[in-house]
Amino acid sequence: MVILDSLITKAASKTDPVVSVASAADLEVLEAVNLAITKGIATFLLFDDEIRLQELLASNFPHLLVHDKVSIHHAEDEFQASKLAVKAVSSGKAHVVMKGNVATSIILKAVLNSEYGLRSGKILSHVAAFEVAGYDRLLFVTDAAMNIAPDLEAKAQIIRNAVGTAHACGVVEPIVAPLAAIETVNPAMEPTTDAASLVVMNKRGQITGCIIDGPLALDNAISEQAAAQKGITSNTAGKADILVVPNIESGNILYKSLMYFAGAKVGAIIQGATAPIVLTSRADSAESKLYSLALAILAIKQ
Repeated sequence: MVILDSLITKAASKTDPVVSVASAADLEVLEAVNLAITKGIATFLLFDDEIRLQELLASNFPHLLVHDKVSIHHAEDEFQASKLAVKAVSSGKAHVVMKGNVATSIILKAVLNSEYGLRSGKILSHVAAFEVAGYDRLLFVTDAAMNIAPDLEAKAQIIRNAVGTAHACGVVEPIVAPLAAIETVNPAMEPTTDAASLVVMNKRGQITGCIIDGPLALDNAISEQAAAQKGITSNTAGKADILVVPNIESGNILYKSLMYFAGAKVGAIIQGATAPIVLTSRADSAESKLYSLALAILAIKQ
């Protein structure tokens, strides 16, 4: 069984990953940094107002002030902190960018900067790995945060990003389920026609490294019993590793339902740039930020 704690163990085996943190003067962020250093998974470059950051560390994690896995770099404001954190990655000094106490729009503007950013020509998409009680595998959900209403080609790239993440976590050939409200193709329901097209693209080698089966409603994607009751006889129905949502609203609802109703643990990253991006919410716990860091470190391109 692959659970999120095992990803931390796996991340700890990576050779000298470095994470640059934009606007690091935040208690939850620094707690995640402290946990990550305790687990031995990364070295950190912290960008923020130097005095404020040192004061916060001195009050809560004084050992980090002299730790060889932490270095503090002054930034005048969150704009400069984001710029410096991204430049650290684009220049090769770091491998992962982490969002601290900074607005998402500000750090993404730095990521997409044509001069020093992390553009790859691909779509950026959010990939979340959930550990849900009662399931013997991680469930990857995409895209719950970046793409509002992706078209077919965008969904194909979203799947490629998620498949790469699943591979990094040790899932050799993930089963991908493009979700819809029904399991049959209905021309009036775009998620079903897109799902059918994605299946064809997969069979023709346009999307590789996975098996795509859809359209599937959520129950038939994750429950073999539900799929059998509806007469869905494919070998992959009910066994999905990756759930592809049709739009950001459904993704956001599914993501938060798993967290608040199912009590699931989660780690999440942004894929599609030249390096992984840890773009957690300010409301996320230090534990969730730690899982996200582990996921990002595993997703570093070798």
